[in-house]
Amino acid sequence: MLRLRSYVLTHLISYPSASPISSLHGLLSTTAPAPAPPISASPAFAVEDYLVATCGLTRAQAFKASTKLSHIKSPSKPDAVLSYLAGLGLSGGDVAKVVAKDPRFLCISVERTMAPVVSGLTGLGLSHSEIARLVSFAGVSFRSRSMVSRLQYYQHLFGSFENLLLVLRRNAYLLSLDLQGTAKPTIALLRECGLDACDIAKLCVRLPRLLTTKLERVRAMVACAEGLGVPRDSGMFSEALRAVAFLGEKKIAAKLEHLKDTLGWSDAEVGTAVCKAPMLLRASKDRMQRLSEFLISEVGLEPTYVAHRPALLTYSLEGRIRPRYCVFKFLKENGLLHHDRDYYAAFMVTEKVFVKKYISPHSESAPHLAEDYAAACRGEVPAIFRLT
Repeated sequence: MLRLRSYVLTHLISYPSASPISSLHGLLSTTAPAPAPPISASPAFAVEDYLVATCGLTRAQAFKASTKLSHIKSPSKPDAVLSYLAGLGLSGGDVAKVVAKDPRFLCISVERTMAPVVSGLTGLGLSHSEIARLVSFAGVSFRSRSMVSRLQYYQHLFGSFENLLLVLRRNAYLLSLDLQGTAKPTIALLRECGLDACDIAKLCVRLPRLLTTKLERVRAMVACAEGLGVPRDSGMFSEALRAVAFLGEKKIAAKLEHLKDTLGWSDAEVGTAVCKAPMLLRASKDRMQRLSEFLISEVGLEPTYVAHRPALLTYSLEGRIRPRYCVFKFLKENGLLHHDRDYYAAFMVTEKVFVKKYISPHSESAPHLAEDYAAACRGEVPAIFRLT
C-alpha cells in the first residue's frame, strides 16, 4: 500500500495541470491492482518511510522531521496536503524543501486553513504559480489565515509581488509576525524621519530585519544615523540608517577610526566624508586600503580632496577607477587631452558618457584605445596603452 501511495502522489506532483481529485481517480481506476483480501489489523503508519517515499526527503532529513510528526497515525491528512500542493503546481523538489523546512506543514487542514488562505491570496490577484512560489519561501505562514492581510500590507509596501519575494528570501517570518507589534510602528517611525514610500521600500528590501526588530532598537539606529551628522531631511538619511543598522556604537567608532588612519583624514574630514557617503562604513578594510593607496599614492590626489568627494571611494577600483585613470594618463601623455580635466569628473560620469567624451573622439589618433580600455575594465590592464 505504501508503494501504491508513493506512486499515486508522485504522479500528482509531476502533473500539476490536472485536478488532484480527477488525477487520483484516474490513477486508481487504471493502475490499482485487484483488491487484496481483508486484513485483520492495519499496520502502524511509518512516518519516516512516508517522508522518504512520498515527500522526497533524504533519509537524514526524514529522521529529523519525523520527530515533529510522531503524533500522526494515518497518512490521510499529509496525503490531502500533498494533493492540494500538486494542484497549485508545486514540483516534487519544491514539496521536499517545504516539508524539510517545516514538517508540520503536512498537518495543516486543507479545508479549514490552506484552501481559505489560497482563496484569499487569489482574491488579491495572485495566480496559482505565484502562490506556489510563495509556499516555497514562507510555508509556515500558511498555518494562519491572517497571513493574507499581512501579505496584502507588504505587497503594497514593497510595490510588487516580486519585491516581496526578494524580502521573503531573507526574512520569511514577516508573514507570520503581528503587524501591529513589529512592522507598522517601524514604518511609522521611518515616515517621521522624512522617508517617503519609495525610500522605505528600498531600505526594507535591503534590510528586511528592520521590520522584525524591536522599535526601541530601531530608534537607537535612527539616533546613531543622526549622530553621523546626517539630518533626517537629507536625501542621504536612508543610506546613513542602512550603514549603521545592527553595527553597534563600538564597531562604528572603530570604522571611523580606520577611515582616519587609512586615508589620513582629520576628525572633521571623516565627518564630512561620512556625511556625504555613509556607505563608507560598510566597506571592508581591505577595500578602503587599496582605494586609498591608488587614489592618494598613485593618482596623487590629496586626502582633503578625497574627503570632500567621498563618492570616489564607492566605485570599483578594478572595474572603474583604474581603467579610467589609465585612459586619462594615456591621453595626457600623448597630448590628446587639450585642457586639464578633473579626475573626479572622469570617474563619476556614466560609462556611456565616459566613452563618448574620452574614447570615441580619438578613434583615428589612437585606434587601439577602446580595445585597451575594455581589457583594463576586465582586469587585464596592458603594460602600456597603444597609440598606433
